[in-house]
Amino acid sequence: MNGGKLVIVESPAKARTIAKFLGKGYKVEASNGHVRDLPKSQLGIDIEHEFEPKYITIRGRGDVLERIRKEARGASRIYLATDPDREGEAISWHLAQILHIDPTQACRVEFNEITGKTVKNAIKNPRPIDMELVNAQQARRMLDRLVGYKLSPLLWAKIRKGLSAGRVQSVATRMIVDREREIEAFVPEEYWDISATAHAGKTKFAVRFVGLDGQKADLTSQAQTEAAMARVQAAALAVQAVKPGERKKSPSAPFTTSNLQQEASRKLGYTTGKTMQIAQQLYEGVDVAGEGTHGLVTYIRTDSVRVSEEAQTQARAIIPARYGPDYLPAQPNVYKGRKGAQDAHEAIRPTDLESTPDSLKASLTKEQYNLYKLVYNRFLASQMTPAVYDTLALDIAGDGVALRFYGERKRFAGFTALYEEGLDEEEERVESQLPQVAAGDSVTLADARSAQHFTQPPARYTEASLVRAMEEKGIGRPSTYAPTISTILARGYVVREKKRLFPTELGSMITDMMCQYFEDIVDIAFTADMEEQLDEVEEGDLSWREVVSRFYGPFEKTLQVAEASIEKVEVKDEVSDVVCDKCGAMMVYKMGRYGRFLACPRFPDCRNTKPLVVELPVPCPKCGAKLLAKNSRRGRRFYGCERYPDCDFVSWEMPVADKCPLCGSYMTQRRGRKGETLHVCANEACKHRVEVEDPAETEDAGTEA
Repeated sequence: MNGGKLVIVESPAKARTIAKFLGKGYKVEASNGHVRDLPKSQLGIDIEHEFEPKYITIRGRGDVLERIRKEARGASRIYLATDPDREGEAISWHLAQILHIDPTQACRVEFNEITGKTVKNAIKNPRPIDMELVNAQQARRMLDRLVGYKLSPLLWAKIRKGLSAGRVQSVATRMIVDREREIEAFVPEEYWDISATAHAGKTKFAVRFVGLDGQKADLTSQAQTEAAMARVQAAALAVQAVKPGERKKSPSAPFTTSNLQQEASRKLGYTTGKTMQIAQQLYEGVDVAGEGTHGLVTYIRTDSVRVSEEAQTQARAIIPARYGPDYLPAQPNVYKGRKGAQDAHEAIRPTDLESTPDSLKASLTKEQYNLYKLVYNRFLASQMTPAVYDTLALDIAGDGVALRFYGERKRFAGFTALYEEGLDEEEERVESQLPQVAAGDSVTLADARSAQHFTQPPARYTEASLVRAMEEKGIGRPSTYAPTISTILARGYVVREKKRLFPTELGSMITDMMCQYFEDIVDIAFTADMEEQLDEVEEGDLSWREVVSRFYGPFEKTLQVAEASIEKVEVKDEVSDVVCDKCGAMMVYKMGRYGRFLACPRFPDCRNTKPLVVELPVPCPKCGAKLLAKNSRRGRRFYGCERYPDCDFVSWEMPVADKCPLCGSYMTQRRGRKGETLHVCANEACKHRVEVEDPAETEDAGTEA
């Protein structure tokens, strides 16, 4: 490096962004994440010697480390600039070990946002590696390795190979299984309501029945309802009380990781994994036309709602300029975080409020724009005044019958001029006109009607509601929600249908076994307490070896009992309607590394397997036969003719029914640079393209075969 300074980060994208800020005299290299870890082929923990870990270079990282070592040999100074969390601190510590850097020296820099000012300030203020953060990460890694490597072989032996168990994933699976059993055990209860359109002079408004003879009426049968309806229709009614009021609705706090995942699911339909992938891009840096590359949002793994004074000051300058002085509160809005939050970082917010979503739209993909707009609007709205609603309650009564009206109307938009929080499916937002009536006004009813209802079971989890529940119960931390959900889906313990999460038979079976023999592992309170112990390690109040030791002693004894007690469980494979073309047996569904596939049940005598395919509503462009969507051996989706090998048509892009209007060739569907959906001519000499509305997912549109 000829005496220059070396900065090491995790990702190439972040490296490119930071390199542009630092300029000459600095070399920025990427480690591509962790460079050392426990070996995959063995436990890698010396249980007899205080759980000493055995770290090795991760396979595939050798070339990366050699490049970093080469740059480090000629560097006058080395800065470790990995993410500002436990994982990032651990990566920096491992790099320090490899490069023979004294971790007690000022070698570590961190920044909550990747902007020129923040990065340059961080470089001026390095610090030693925080070993308490490192130890908290080591404790989590050791616990997860012990559970995974001790329990998984038990599952292989007692149920089937390829299964896995984990501290957090097992609890998440249990939550979904428990919810399904709540639904199955739920006994609906009948109830009725009565409503009507009330007229007071020329004013009409909706009312609902609330009681008889001074008692609240719970209508639980048709006969009861009909008797109440007769009295309602016969009563001479008048307005007894008019209760005007005011309700203020305050803005929500800026996003934490879990809030962002939930809101992106509700408003944008994104999975937790997709949300974090896009958010990472916005954090690491986007090339903005005319401005260069810089990070657009602050660090995305956080449970804090705290924001910097600088960000508040900028928001308070922008709000009155854009919306008027009435939209700016007298004092900045400050939010209280949830109990147990680590509060290590700021909330997720834009790095610069002058960079509005619309000003960046041309530089962002459609998905980046949608998520950035969500973050931007949520943060700016969090610093605005409350919305104000006029409310009105009317008590209407006569002849022992009581009816009620309640309505509200927005008088001042406040923060809702910019942003309103999304609603879950079971919620609804109601706003109505407020009738002008006075006490004593007589009331007549029209369209009195009754309706039968039944109480509903609790809703199945979506990814968003599962994240919310995990956060509320203290299960996992911001960085673990998305990978946990991805894991239980990939393992086949849970399936996602129309955004809802359902446990599979396998997931239920493993949960039952875990509840019987490893109650602590799947106990929500125990797991939440373990998270608190990891926080104590981070704070320096507890030794990481002590945490692991406390856990492992009882766990080892339970494991020995389980190995001796659990009998082999036969998991019956689901039989398909596909005939094995080698032996004639009906093929069965299996779960593999890349999802479900078809296999012959006569294994090992017959080793025939087939990928699951989806039949598209589009004929083969070459021969007109059925066109199928399949997965390659590496899990990549492709499209081919059902008559293969007689017809060799194959495409990595999905063919569509439309023909090219210019040359008549078939067209395929792809995403444009900005995230838009395009139909593109497959003829290399033509390549005509048309932007179309987003269609349904291919897998949903086709028929599984």
